[in-house]
Amino acid sequence: MRCYLKKSGLVGVGLLILTSVYIYMQRPESGSVKGSVSWIWDSETWVEDLQSHYLHFNVSIKVLAGDLQQSKKYLTVGLSSVKRKKGSYIQDTLRSIFTESSEEELDQMVVVVLLADFDVSWIRETLQKITDEFHLHLSKGQLLVIHVNEENYPPLTGLKRNFNDAPDRVSFRSKQNVDYSFLLHFSCNLSQYYIMLEDDVRCSKNFLSSMREHILSVGNSKWVTLEFSKLGYIGKLYQSKDLPILARFLYNFYQEMPCDFLLSHFHRLLMQDKVIRFRPSLFQHMGTYSSFRGTYNRLKDEEFVEEVADNPPADIRTNIETFETNTAEKAYSQNLDYFWGVSPIGPENYFLVVFHEPVLISRVQIRTGSDGKDQLLSADVELGKTLVKTESAVDCSGFHALGSLQNGQFNEPDVQKRVPATVACLRIRVTAPQPDWVIINRIQVWTVKAEKKL
Repeated sequence: MRCYLKKSGLVGVGLLILTSVYIYMQRPESGSVKGSVSWIWDSETWVEDLQSHYLHFNVSIKVLAGDLQQSKKYLTVGLSSVKRKKGSYIQDTLRSIFTESSEEELDQMVVVVLLADFDVSWIRETLQKITDEFHLHLSKGQLLVIHVNEENYPPLTGLKRNFNDAPDRVSFRSKQNVDYSFLLHFSCNLSQYYIMLEDDVRCSKNFLSSMREHILSVGNSKWVTLEFSKLGYIGKLYQSKDLPILARFLYNFYQEMPCDFLLSHFHRLLMQDKVIRFRPSLFQHMGTYSSFRGTYNRLKDEEFVEEVADNPPADIRTNIETFETNTAEKAYSQNLDYFWGVSPIGPENYFLVVFHEPVLISRVQIRTGSDGKDQLLSADVELGKTLVKTESAVDCSGFHALGSLQNGQFNEPDVQKRVPATVACLRIRVTAPQPDWVIINRIQVWTVKAEKKL
């Protein structure tokens, strides 16, 4: 593996140097949108210690709408949009970003939309719609709309047909790589972090706060990419200091493979060998028709939730025998890990979540099993009111029933109707024997509290 990475790195460096001849000098602009402002990036976009090692883009990026801010934000949300044969989702996507974010979150965020089509009429029409609906966000510097003229692009026809793709698909995905390259290049000085979306995405409520918590949980560990969706290149988070290299990487190898393939190579080349993905997913694909050929697209992320659970601090305990390292805590962590318990399992078994502080719960959701196997088939979900301390552990009493698991799943969206008071613990109590092992993927708890502040 090490040898493979070393060879890949050497090949990558060699190709990086050779393909620098692809860089195009700025040419006279034509077909531009009136009233736009040219924003030409040069040395200031490059981290100082990289300036002597990489050639700069010499591309004119037009700011069509929005006010550039002097101070850096916490997060840039970048998305590229083109004219579709069927449907249009860009306004829905922007609406989701802004409505699912608090005012405090919006103050720490800038959304950059690249209108990446060469149809000037479509650009004018789309720009007008965005300006009409999101004028307040534009005036506050929370939204920027940009464009790059066709003259700045490398050749998009007659390219290599890797993967035996049809010529029009090769041209489409190659242009898409260049689109994102320009978008990354423009965005690298705007904020501390950058997240990549598509123009047909729905967002989880308070996604910025959720990402911030996950970033803090990584601590000082070295990382290149954090993933907040399992789909393609949706929800991929980068540190802005890496954007110049990533922009150049996508540009130099734009015709080799699709963007999501290149992104997976990028974090490996920078020595992040494992995918770091958090769950639940914070972004959902909502487009019905693809931007390529307008074909029907069923792509969905089944791990997306509209509002991420709070899962207040708690101690987790079970008397179900644990398989290897799949401990009880992993069912509550909201990461990719899970609890895996060994059979036999019967009415004497339980899974207990003891909260560090009493909480007022609004919703509970529990998922068990994997691909229809290892589900917890018979169990009740209960909330305990009072902590009972013993010499060996802390237990609960005064339980109120919320309901039973159905086909291994449980969802109670309105807990307060059943239990309106604060509680000390949550218990999953097995009610019938089962011969199979059990996987508890996720225990999610939402609480009633004041709105989070950043």
